[in-house]
Amino acid sequence: MGIRILRQLVLRRFFSWLLPLALAACASLPTERSATPSYVLTDTAGTTLGRHAANRLAGLKKPNGVHLMPRGQDAFLARLALADMAERSLDAQYYIWRGDTTGRLLVAALLRAADRGVRVRLLIDDVGAAANDEGLLALDAHPNVEVRLFNPVASRSARAFGMVFDFARTNRRMHNKSFTVDNQFTIVGGRNIADEYFEARSDVDFGDLDTLTIGAAVADVSALFDRYWNSPAVYAIGDLTTTRPDAETSATMLASLREFERAQQAGAYAQALRESALAGQLRAGRIPFVAADVQVLADDPAKVERPDEDPSKNLLPQLMPQYTGLRQQLVLISPYFVPGDEGVQSLRRLRESGVRVRVLTNSLAATDETAVYAGYAKYQRALLEAGIELYELSPEAQRRSAGQERRKSDDATHGSGRSRAALHAKVLIFDCRTFFIGSMNLDPRSAFTNTEIGFVVDAPALAAQLCANLEKGLSQAAYRLELSKSQPGSTQIEWVGVEDGREVRHASEPMAGSWQRFKSWFYSLLPIEPLL
Repeated sequence: MGIRILRQLVLRRFFSWLLPLALAACASLPTERSATPSYVLTDTAGTTLGRHAANRLAGLKKPNGVHLMPRGQDAFLARLALADMAERSLDAQYYIWRGDTTGRLLVAALLRAADRGVRVRLLIDDVGAAANDEGLLALDAHPNVEVRLFNPVASRSARAFGMVFDFARTNRRMHNKSFTVDNQFTIVGGRNIADEYFEARSDVDFGDLDTLTIGAAVADVSALFDRYWNSPAVYAIGDLTTTRPDAETSATMLASLREFERAQQAGAYAQALRESALAGQLRAGRIPFVAADVQVLADDPAKVERPDEDPSKNLLPQLMPQYTGLRQQLVLISPYFVPGDEGVQSLRRLRESGVRVRVLTNSLAATDETAVYAGYAKYQRALLEAGIELYELSPEAQRRSAGQERRKSDDATHGSGRSRAALHAKVLIFDCRTFFIGSMNLDPRSAFTNTEIGFVVDAPALAAQLCANLEKGLSQAAYRLELSKSQPGSTQIEWVGVEDGREVRHASEPMAGSWQRFKSWFYSLLPIEPLL
């Protein structure tokens, strides 16, 4: 009898806790919306950045100038410097914006710009950023700042439950990444706003690539930003919650942010930023831009609003002409690579036509998404049999490239102070003459679920340089996958790497621990490929 009563009490307590969450999760998005459409400011040629862009373009004899930023610290410094140089407008669109060191420093830069009278529009993905509503509301309270969220979860108090109850909608996210100042300079690429993308963490460093661009492409990026900003899938932060931080709370938060910024000035990361020459080049208008034709490709927001519409409007189909024109080689660089049966067959046909195909993705030990690696692993054998060259980044890529001694135990964990390399760049190189750079991964989620943005850059010298850098780095920084005969009539996959100057072969994923391998095996059993 006592056990029965105890069970009843536990159940009552459980349901009394669960019911409010369930009710909160069933909340719906507001029907009344206060946000009004706004558009890019076009009369910005007279700004400092406008004059710099015009001066640089005059000597390029092409409609655009591009400057690649492979170093994380330079990529972050470029954003800070542009924010500090802004005179009229700053439009930022991101999937992830964390409240860590770089995230807070960049917010402080946005506020400084707003204090000078610059109009700041911040559009972030509600799920990817998982930002604190109170902080966003405090930022939005500035008269020159407006914050909007893409495809938000209706319930602000029980967001995880809200996602589950409305999964078909909330599963579709805005993965775009762009940073545009005065409608004159724009940064587009693979980096989100978080420490791991800008060499500001000691335990992990995401290798990525952004392009700083001037010229005709900037107006296209701005027009695309407007399309998202004014989309029905976007809501003003103030429309999603009735709670508001009072004036004292907002003032305290902003004061804390500025104190944090001051405290960072003495840190090692701030010192590294000060030693970069890029900020001085930006301020002086001396960035070494490369002349290029640039085509801006992107998904329409309707991919999320009306997912059953014509998929030919998506970004990936827009890239097809680049594939059909291939003559010599294709390089695919993607941290998350899940080609599917159709993708394998497409690459097989390219290989049969005489095109060399190389793929660089994360190894199991380097990836931050084990489930995605498991999805890719299903296709390794078919890809190798089709003649596709597969390479996987080593988590020790930076130390090996620098000639440093590798650690002795493959199963040792990456502890604090030992930065684990991980690939995050999304680059496709066509015949070493043109290339795509942007936010799109080569996986089902980028192709069919999320929205993406990217550039097709026609700059043969720059594309050739990317190919040469890849050729130089692959042998030291990555494992090459091969099919080797294990016994008569059968083959097995081997991972071939160079360690301490000699070739080493591994029969299973190198440097991956037992737990990682178990998780990869377990995920491979689940029917989750469309979600990857």
